Amino acid sequence: MNADQKMRQSTSASAYGARAGTGAGSGAGDGDPPGRVRRFWSERRVPAGIVALAIAAVSGLLLYDVAAVRSGRRAMRWRDWFADELASRPLDNAWIVGGAALLAALGVWMVILAMAPGLRGLLPMRAPEPESGAGAEAEAAVRAGIDRTSAGLVLRDRAMEVPGVRSARVDVGRRRIRARAMAHFRDLDEVRADLDAALHEGIRQLGLARPPALSVHVRRSAKSKG
Repeated sequence: MNADQKMRQSTSASAYGARAGTGAGSGAGDGDPPGRVRRFWSERRVPAGIVALAIAAVSGLLLYDVAAVRSGRRAMRWRDWFADELASRPLDNAWIVGGAALLAALGVWMVILAMAPGLRGLLPMRAPEPESGAGAEAEAAVRAGIDRTSAGLVLRDRAMEVPGVRSARVDVGRRRIRARAMAHFRDLDEVRADLDAALHEGIRQLGLARPPALSVHVRRSAKSKG
């Protein structure tokens, strides 16, 4: 009996792992080419606005100081101090090298953030099959996504429906879903096999473009052991 349960368990896990590892098309099972559904891109309006305001403020301050110097007035103290420090310190000075490295790292970090899609908490779903007709193009342009927290709650509800599961926690990541359950009756292998099958079906019904791999852990509570 235990051998049969372990066989069903390993077969289910390996079959789902093969589907999840092949990309968006095979996970959907609808013939979509891999890479058709892409991640959502964040508009980043607030960060872009803050950076633009900061650059405008610094540029305006420098422009005002340069115009004041050109009109015969004395430059600001901080600019005099900064110019004297740059003129007196050699290029191999620790502060000069450290400041240059910090600015370079900040620039690289900003470039990486600009090129990254963002919205890591939103999982893209499969695109609907376009039907022939006038609304085919509009239907093909529809994009859907689900929040990782919401997906975890849906899968947790599916896990709580399995007989023998006392409590469950499902953490949904971009590449892996980790399910942890507490069993209070039934054999652990039977609970894990049923939980594995229920979560596989729940993931399939979510319609994710790139279904994450599934990891299931079931243990007995201390009270049940006693």
